[in-house]
Amino acid sequence: MGDAVTIALDAMGGDRAPAMVLQGAEIALQRYPGTRFLAFGAESEIAPLLAKLPRLGGAVTVHHTSETVSDDAKPSQALRSGRQSSMRLAIDAVADGRADGVVSAGNTGALMAIAKFVLKTLPGIDRPAIATYFPTRRGESVMLDLGANIECDAENLVQFALMGDAFARTVLGLVEPTVGLLNVGSEELKGNDAVREAGVRLRSGEVPIRFHGFVEGDDITAGTVDVVVTDGFTGNVALKTAEGTAKLFTESLRSAFRHSLMARLGYVFARGALKKLAARIDPRRYNGAMFLGLCGIAVKSHGSTDAFGFANAIGVAVDMKRNGFLDQIRSELQRLSPPSPQPLAQPAAL
Repeated sequence: MGDAVTIALDAMGGDRAPAMVLQGAEIALQRYPGTRFLAFGAESEIAPLLAKLPRLGGAVTVHHTSETVSDDAKPSQALRSGRQSSMRLAIDAVADGRADGVVSAGNTGALMAIAKFVLKTLPGIDRPAIATYFPTRRGESVMLDLGANIECDAENLVQFALMGDAFARTVLGLVEPTVGLLNVGSEELKGNDAVREAGVRLRSGEVPIRFHGFVEGDDITAGTVDVVVTDGFTGNVALKTAEGTAKLFTESLRSAFRHSLMARLGYVFARGALKKLAARIDPRRYNGAMFLGLCGIAVKSHGSTDAFGFANAIGVAVDMKRNGFLDQIRSELQRLSPPSPQPLAQPAAL
């Protein structure tokens, strides 16, 4: 496919915006030459930064707006009063065809609410879900939901399983991905009502996916399954715990190598391997959570990430467009969705 991809940027979203957003776009442009950007935000803050990024300056069009969605804004408030915000205008650009996808590091709840309202959901999907890659001992897996839906019923979990399976096929390139439901145990009687009911439905063959069964927390990084399905509350806690553990491990290792002269000498010999390890578990490498189930590409970046992490989030949106993700996932969802029951034939009139 060609390189002509246009990404809308919420330039004011994130802890260090707009500098982090624009610097991330500069890095992404080096990786994906030919990409164009629509940056929505305060022109008075964006223009001086672009002057220092001449390569990006030729690939970005700035759309001024003085309004932003605050980090503590409620989704309903952002939806009602944020029609001229940088986030809303960036999403509008996707809806009206000016952009192929949107990337924001802003308020997650507001982004989901506005994106769902503006872009709408795919047929057969009640609620979009946030999904991302997860490093495992076997490679990579996808996990959803990561915070969009705090409370879920069995139907929501079954739909997440469908979307996760379709995502693994279209983006990860897996022919027969395995799907597991995150639970407090692998036994069929474990878990709450929604998880148990979803497990029964997925085991029954009602949904034509390769269902592994229940998985536990340690199965996530073990790579026991290719797709881990859970509600947004549990998924978000699991994600933040994993990120915190990675940071703790990195900082503890760095401190240990500074402990003594012999430890410093040991670091010299192990430096190459340690750099590979750091890259493998670096949360920035996996930055860029996808909103699955929408009729458009929307990617959420961590608000606290740096330019390198934001560039990876942009890369997720570009890859989704280049891979024809939306068309493929529509096709996969149609294939995987259980057939509608046929009405019973009426007896012939006597």
